[in-house]
Amino acid sequence: MSNARTPLEWTDLDRRAVDTCRVLAMDAVQKVGNGHPGTAMALAPVAYTLFQKKMRHNPADPAWPGRDRFVLSAGHSSITLYTQLFLGGFGLELDDLRALRKWGSKTPGHPEHGHTAGVETTTGPLGQGVANAVGMAMAARRERGLLDPEAEDGESPFDHHIYAICSDGDLEEGVSSEASSLAGHQQLGNLTLIYDDNEISIEGDTDIAFSEDVAKRYEAYGWHVQVLDWTNGGTEYVEDVPALWDALQEAEAVTDRPSMILLRTVIAWPAPNAQGTGASHGSALGADEIAATKQILGFDPEQHFEVPDEVLAHTRALVERGQADEKQWREGFDAWAEANTEGKALLDRLQTRTLPAGWDESLPVFEADPKGVATRKASGGVLAAIAPALPELWGGSADLAESNNTTPKGEPSFIPEERSTTDFQGDRYGRVLHFGIREHAMGSIMNGIALHGGTRVYGGTFLVFSDYMRPAVRLASLMQLPVTYVWTHDSIGLGEDGPTHQPVEHLAALRAIPGLDVVRPADANETVAAWRTILEHGDRPAGLALTRQNVPTYPRGEDGFATTAGVARGGYVLIDAEGGTPDVVLVGTGSEVQLAVEARRLLAEKGVRARVVSMPCREWFDAQDPAYRDSVIPPLVRARVSVEAGVAQGWREVVGDHGRIVSLDHYGASADFATLFQQFGLTAEAVALAAEESIASANG
Repeated sequence: MSNARTPLEWTDLDRRAVDTCRVLAMDAVQKVGNGHPGTAMALAPVAYTLFQKKMRHNPADPAWPGRDRFVLSAGHSSITLYTQLFLGGFGLELDDLRALRKWGSKTPGHPEHGHTAGVETTTGPLGQGVANAVGMAMAARRERGLLDPEAEDGESPFDHHIYAICSDGDLEEGVSSEASSLAGHQQLGNLTLIYDDNEISIEGDTDIAFSEDVAKRYEAYGWHVQVLDWTNGGTEYVEDVPALWDALQEAEAVTDRPSMILLRTVIAWPAPNAQGTGASHGSALGADEIAATKQILGFDPEQHFEVPDEVLAHTRALVERGQADEKQWREGFDAWAEANTEGKALLDRLQTRTLPAGWDESLPVFEADPKGVATRKASGGVLAAIAPALPELWGGSADLAESNNTTPKGEPSFIPEERSTTDFQGDRYGRVLHFGIREHAMGSIMNGIALHGGTRVYGGTFLVFSDYMRPAVRLASLMQLPVTYVWTHDSIGLGEDGPTHQPVEHLAALRAIPGLDVVRPADANETVAAWRTILEHGDRPAGLALTRQNVPTYPRGEDGFATTAGVARGGYVLIDAEGGTPDVVLVGTGSEVQLAVEARRLLAEKGVRARVVSMPCREWFDAQDPAYRDSVIPPLVRARVSVEAGVAQGWREVVGDHGRIVSLDHYGASADFATLFQQFGLTAEAVALAAEESIASANG
């Protein structure tokens, strides 16, 4: 582990480097005319201590798997991170700081993962970074369990620490509370959270909205909590870096609990007039205030972006130290690899997210059955079948395991052993995740797991509760993370629980998120093919929308029904019209595909030729070339009908001006699913009638 129980080396050059961070923060925000200088000024010694003294990382290899991770949950203070990446030699230069928040720069307003070297996650909405850090800590433990479970604590090449800085705003957002509660329950001793308790937010003094005892709250969560007051009760401000250093070492030494260091600071220190003000949180300080502050710090007020040569030479030495740390780590890693050839092969796969040869040979095949099976149950069958072949795949549910079918049989739970219950056997390195009733944190924690690297994670809840997850889902899409959402009870078909639990607008709302694949399979075998396709994609999130009720399992490759080969293309001809070019194309998703199949039969009795298209994923279908899309839905066939138990939004572009949309544009009710579909007009007869209307419209 990094620098455990070592004395702090702190010189005048270190102090000068910290003050340089303050100057750069003021100048960068002033140049662009907007931003957040105050927090960066106060946290300069904290960030500097972490990057230059505490964390084990290598600027020359920011993706080194043995590195400690840093999360700036207070992402609005992005310049806090950018100055450290500049000083440490991660690839940013002064021109990048001068371009803060500008078009095309490496220094956007909030740090963006994949855009700037050294940025571990995209932290925009407050609280997300806290939950991401929890996910990273969980992933680090799972990775160690997969690769090196027998090593003594601190002796494995897979031991590393997660550090995060958060603000008042982060801790006011509910997602951080959810995640922190779970972190305490999980006893994540590899996680340290530094809380900048400056009592300032955009509206000024936090007394107007935030007065709880955060230290006691985190103690109640089961965290190890230390309080450092640099204000000394408001009597004198002293940046006690040695005390911070001792606290960091103490946090690292506590291995059975996550740690919080509550640090009381003064925002914008030492600006003579702006310190302690709400204005310094989100506004440039102004030329006069910056000049006055530079004089206090011993910098030339007439210079901008001043970086003394000796400071930069001092801080860029981090590159050499980092390379030396990685070299030392590599020696231990190589010894592990030589003794663990299977583990090394697994790690190579994890690092590239490569699936093993033959992994899909165990995928289940469901026999044709008119009564069928619920797609949620089929999904559970997939997870159980592929678990032995894909040890990197793990996940669970937000307290809905039995409903979501997310627990592969016989797999241990990822909880400390003493947390075991009658139903779930705990193992600190286990596979089954229990997020509790914390959907928002589940989404954000899964992002952290994916960001950590290697493993593939899934998490389940009811589709209607994707509302609680939406900020995290959006960020997963923004970061192109391969997380999988198992959203069951996908329509009014869930039945008696009623409109509060029946999704109506959710499919359309989720499809509106760029970069998210929304997958609603029609039957059990489509569910299998959907899982295969999702796992073959390593560059995006996907959400499976699965039924509670049984749906027919179609005879694949027989009786005119297609195989599931077209599922990966998002839409395909499930069963074609007999006797030539179709008069109408019926497009369905999920449980409503059966309505289109039955409507085809009803129309055939009237001499109308209907093609049935199953479209489990609009995103996959839209990504196909025009020739393929036209082969599925011929442009010359203007009569079209879509059917989905959700709002009509988004289907007009599929069915065209002459098409008809069979949808549900109001809330559901409490009754059995068959009654609901009948009462709300989601029937084969309604689809057939819509087809006749569309044909009449298309024919003028």
